[in-house]
Amino acid sequence: MTSKSPAECFVYITLPGETESVTAGKFELTQDRRGNALGRFVYGKTYLARGNAVAIDPIELKLAGDTYETARLNGVFGALRDSGPDYWGRRVIEKHAGQAQLGELDYLLSSADDRAGALGFGLGQQPPAPRRKFNKTIELAKLQEIAEALMREEDVKTEEAAQVQDLMLIGTSMGGARPKAVVEDDQGLWVAKFNRPDDRWNNTRVEHAMLELAKSCGISVAASRVETIAGKDVLLVKRFDRENTAQGYTRARMISGLTLLRADEAPEARERWSYVLMAEELRRVVAEPKRDAPELFRRMVFNALISNIDDHPRNHALIAKDRDWKLSPAYDLTPSPVIAQDRRDLAMDIGDQGRFASANNLLSQHTRFLLEPEDAMTIVSKMTEQVKASWYDVARAQGVTEKDAETIRGAFLYEGFSR
Repeated sequence: MTSKSPAECFVYITLPGETESVTAGKFELTQDRRGNALGRFVYGKTYLARGNAVAIDPIELKLAGDTYETARLNGVFGALRDSGPDYWGRRVIEKHAGQAQLGELDYLLSSADDRAGALGFGLGQQPPAPRRKFNKTIELAKLQEIAEALMREEDVKTEEAAQVQDLMLIGTSMGGARPKAVVEDDQGLWVAKFNRPDDRWNNTRVEHAMLELAKSCGISVAASRVETIAGKDVLLVKRFDRENTAQGYTRARMISGLTLLRADEAPEARERWSYVLMAEELRRVVAEPKRDAPELFRRMVFNALISNIDDHPRNHALIAKDRDWKLSPAYDLTPSPVIAQDRRDLAMDIGDQGRFASANNLLSQHTRFLLEPEDAMTIVSKMTEQVKASWYDVARAQGVTEKDAETIRGAFLYEGFSR
């Protein structure tokens, strides 16, 4: 933590079906005797007494009067970290604060009101009024301009730029370092994702095409579309944790796969990065495991077929629009045309052969996904046929250029998959 960082904050939650938040409890970030970060959380007695109180998450912070502690993720409970800014959001906050690094509580308190999930953070015991309004789709051109300037490390100081920088603090933590913001139109809220100057292909159109391809394979995906603003493509992905009502937006609770796995992001602490373990943890938590476990299997197969080697646990999530948890729609699906043809590894373990993206490895632990052998083999064979037959046409139909389609061709059905 920095010397000026607060040591504690209140955690607010928007309960199912509501549009106003209430105080759920208090989070304290301190250190243990060895100087390591240690987080503590306790639910408030008033909150526990509510008839409609729900747990912040079903893994680490179950609804009880206990004082919970964690040393993972720099002392920040997974569900709280999931509600904070991602890498891009942190970068914008640091730029706005004029500091290269801030304390973990600074990031939580500086993130926007419309963060991912149903949580909020503040220094007052009662939730404050929202501090920022949603930026409109018409402002995408301004956001694109500022995003590119920040990527070039330019110091942008105009009044308009400062306003856009504030809007860009509205980032979610479900994803990575790509410039993004939340925008609103008459259909609701969308995550706007921008191309980067160093992209090898038009990432916005390719990612949109992969969502469409996944949908054609029977996978539940987030709604998306591509808008061309000032001659530049912007991918809009519908926020599945929000629903617009006459009273305002309701908010679904959300936790990432990293939180579900009780895992860490550090390279030396990824032994729990596993689809198999995720399936087991998911089965304990969701209301319909026989629906969600096979769905997770389908996504694992799809990621292997398109060489999505960035399928880390934060690119999976559970949501709860009411009391029950379920697997969220799929998002952040990106192909990687790596050179290797004999073996490719996903970010998480798949089966008996670790992260090896092969058909045999995908099938090796099918029972953990509540699938019979015949059903698992049918999913793999049919999805393989679908991807092989249609990936190019789907990509071109979504505006991916012929050049970009050829660039990503090597990502699909590489030779080692069938070994």
